[in-house]
Amino acid sequence: MIIDYLGYIAVGAVLVVLLMGLVNMFRGGSSNTSQKLMRWRVGLQFVAIIILMLGLYLSQR
Repeated sequence: MIIDYLGYIAVGAVLVVLLMGLVNMFRGGSSNTSQKLMRWRVGLQFVAIIILMLGLYLSQR
């Protein structure tokens, strides 16, 4: 089902942004960049949870 692939893509996007934030932190990067990445991560996590819950709901029907 396509919702499964969207779930994998959403979780992968969260992972990528999280890793980018960790790399920025360990390299001593800009705090503005860290804040921006944190906002993106939170937003992507919200989208990922919505997609995963929708997938669970549709799989029960």
